[in-house]
Amino acid sequence: MPTILLVEDELTLSETLRYNLEREGYSVLSAADGVHGLELARREQPDLLILDIMLPRLDGFSVCRILRQESDVPILMLTARQDEVDRIAGLELGADDYVAKPFSLGELLARVRAIMRRTDRQPAGSREVLDAGALRVDTGSRRAWRDSAELTLSQKEFDLLTCLIRNRGMALSRDVLLERVWGFDFLGDSRTVDVHIRWLREKVEPDPGRPIYIQTVRGVGYRFEIPQS
Repeated sequence: MPTILLVEDELTLSETLRYNLEREGYSVLSAADGVHGLELARREQPDLLILDIMLPRLDGFSVCRILRQESDVPILMLTARQDEVDRIAGLELGADDYVAKPFSLGELLARVRAIMRRTDRQPAGSREVLDAGALRVDTGSRRAWRDSAELTLSQKEFDLLTCLIRNRGMALSRDVLLERVWGFDFLGDSRTVDVHIRWLREKVEPDPGRPIYIQTVRGVGYRFEIPQS
């Protein structure tokens, strides 16, 4: 049974979400502040974290930032503000999706189901080794290297790099990358791709400001190239 950690300080909303998530077949843990939520996330290793931004003791942005340094757990953020800056900030910190309050229960459950499907998408037992210049990716062990140095990649960074290398030389639109890496039922927007591309460049490019592998195709998206030696 998949486990969801719900970090929400509004008691009525927390109880409502817990009841409906359990009806959907999930095991639900709950916390009413950021510090407790962070402790539970570290100890229980949930399959999904539903995280409010405005929390006592430690806000949701801080919890997201700390966890992204330790874990690839999918994070769905809740925000009471409609400000686009808050939504972009959540994605920048590594959140997988967000829902603005007030939201319909049906919408939130649909986003939860979409995230759960995406995290189970990779087939077990398949293996492929991809060589691209100084980069090497092993899809079986989900490890990647630049020269002899192993790269520390998040789940989505690894999947994005693999997709780009497999389609080297081809211009891939943001929508295509969203579908292939996040899934056709992803409910976020294309800025998610731009954020992850920036993170990926910081790890695979010798000079992230002048990328040689991940090229921007203006008006389209991105293209992976192997630099000429």
